[in-house]
Amino acid sequence: MSVRPEVHAFFDPATFTVTYLVHDPATREAAIIDPVLDFTPRNGRTSTRSADAVLEHIAENGLQTRWLLETHAHADHLSAAHYLREKTGAPIVIGASIVAVQRIFVPLFEAADVVPDGRQFDRLVQDGDELALGESTIRVLHTPGHTPACVTYVIGDAVFVGDTLFMPDYGTARSDFPGGSPTDLYRSIGRILSLPAETRMFVGHDYLPEGRTEYAWETTVAEQKAGNVHIHDEVSENDFVALRRARDAQLEAPLLILPSLQVNIRAGALPPASQDGHVFLKLPVNAI
Repeated sequence: MSVRPEVHAFFDPATFTVTYLVHDPATREAAIIDPVLDFTPRNGRTSTRSADAVLEHIAENGLQTRWLLETHAHADHLSAAHYLREKTGAPIVIGASIVAVQRIFVPLFEAADVVPDGRQFDRLVQDGDELALGESTIRVLHTPGHTPACVTYVIGDAVFVGDTLFMPDYGTARSDFPGGSPTDLYRSIGRILSLPAETRMFVGHDYLPEGRTEYAWETTVAEQKAGNVHIHDEVSENDFVALRRARDAQLEAPLLILPSLQVNIRAGALPPASQDGHVFLKLPVNAI
């Protein structure tokens, strides 16, 4: 029988992002998945309010942070991984294909301080890698499509899919970012949906589709296979690719894509300060 990890979710209404705190019940070792650094685009201010809420829960429940897990380089929120590494000493983990993402965006942002080899992160994981979490195991699935670096984490009877899948009534991730692919996305989702039907699935965002009034982020493999509006059992690869391309063509870029990516390719660190001590995020004009 699979270990059943304890999962606590922290929902950020500003970016519709869910950060997860997962811990092994026997040892109380914990992993934080996709932490949010609060950012206000109107005035360029950052805050650690969301990350501090996770730290407070860890302290109150006597947990030990073992890993900081990123499912990919997010385009919709800034990562708090760098801040949490400073606070907890836990290493930052991301898929090894983050290097491909860095090679795309380092030139765009003229990020001379970023060597595009993934060294900003502490551990680059490949498909099939395993990480220990107390008596539990974190298994890595490489699930590209949304981005080339997306990974999914399987921990006991739970799977954390990042942006690859949303709740069944909302569908699947977009695949039009640089390096994305609807064909890869379809095949990656197929791998995820081959997990046992009862596997608890935790998604990275919820956007309240029409007809639902409460945010949700937990479902199951069985529920996705039966009722996902984009990719249930009756949808072929060709049909999915056509649907995804048509839908993506109508989507605007995420509000925080430019600030997010230049921070997240740095593992959540802000760019280096200028000689006068100011930190600047660049805004490439007409570049995406």
